[in-house]
Amino acid sequence: MAFALARPGALRPVSTQRGPSVRVAKPGLLRAPAIAARPRVQTNAAALTVPVNQLTDEERAQLARELGYKSIGRELPDDVTLTDIVKSMPPEVFELDHGKAWRAVLVSITAMAASLYLISISPWYLLPFAWALAGTAFTGFFVVGHDCGHRSFHKNNLVEDIVGHIMFAPLIYPFEPWRIKHNHHHAHTNKLVEDTAWHPVTEAEMAKWDPTTAAFFRVFLGTPLKLWASVGHWLLWHFDLNKYTPKQQTRVIISLAVVYGFMAVAFPALVYYTGWWGLVKYWLMPWLGYHFWMSTFTVVHHTAPHIPFKKAENWNAAKAQLSGTVHCDFPEWVEFLTHDISWHVPHHVSSKIPWYNLRKATGSLRQNWGQYMTECTFNWRVVKNICTECHVYDEVVNYKPFDYKQEETLFAVQRKIIPDSATY
Repeated sequence: MAFALARPGALRPVSTQRGPSVRVAKPGLLRAPAIAARPRVQTNAAALTVPVNQLTDEERAQLARELGYKSIGRELPDDVTLTDIVKSMPPEVFELDHGKAWRAVLVSITAMAASLYLISISPWYLLPFAWALAGTAFTGFFVVGHDCGHRSFHKNNLVEDIVGHIMFAPLIYPFEPWRIKHNHHHAHTNKLVEDTAWHPVTEAEMAKWDPTTAAFFRVFLGTPLKLWASVGHWLLWHFDLNKYTPKQQTRVIISLAVVYGFMAVAFPALVYYTGWWGLVKYWLMPWLGYHFWMSTFTVVHHTAPHIPFKKAENWNAAKAQLSGTVHCDFPEWVEFLTHDISWHVPHHVSSKIPWYNLRKATGSLRQNWGQYMTECTFNWRVVKNICTECHVYDEVVNYKPFDYKQEETLFAVQRKIIPDSATY
């Protein structure tokens, strides 16, 4: 088998531009003579040198194990459209249930209140656990507002606008700017440059960086800090009126006013009653916990060594939404508090599916299109490759790391110390 590895379980560059490297055959790789006789498959730090559709089922299964995935799907045929996939799902997955929608609001408010109480009684050494719980509960607020933005919460759009603004306000997230840019992400998922949620850095962009900018991006996109990158996305995309058309700006201004109004009332009150440490303890740390999940969900669902970002002229909606979105199983308590947003593939096939129908919709997709889907359980190996290897766009191999020319200390250290197991 022609998989090239420089360390067990993790992929490393084999480009000659990067200096000497040692190729080690990992124990357990397939050794069937028929496969070994045609050495056309090679992995590098972040991708394959051949498309997934050129791999046999056996090779894809082996690649999935190496990368930490449960399965890597075949490439979807070119003649399959997104409409074909949507029509294959049962009609009931698109039906709204107001009772279930409001239950999510109640669960999130209750979970957030309970976690804030837990923060208030926790000794210092238990605060990180309480903050983690609160951050996850905070994420539930986002998911409720997220359904409102997709018009999958309620049959009345005004109700959705009101609930969306209320649930987003504690997150300091302007609802309408987010809705506009997030819908753009759905319309251009995994399209290079156009995808507003995340896309790999291009070499053309890197050429414009001065040393300070280059160091900044290496640190924040090339380390586990990438799992909080949504903080930068939040700041850059949602508060600048110039990023919105004149027609959009009126609604954007209303959303900004709601956020600033919340800050003007809630933050001074929190400081008055609990001090500046209270602002950090009861809001900032849970807010950072929310951004951990916001970033982690985004990169895990839309970043994988074998899944390409495509230029506009080569982009295919069905492939991007079904095969280009990863299903990832998270701990049950996380999925409960975040209202199954991690059952993400059907949400990209049709954003009109409400959160409480995502599991059933996933079952339908697995039954009809499962051979084209990528699935994993949240694990160290997947996260490690995303943080330390999947950085720069490459038209041939999908991704290469920032240090693809010569290994740099920042990345070498991480590759040694970050766990590489396929489980958490």
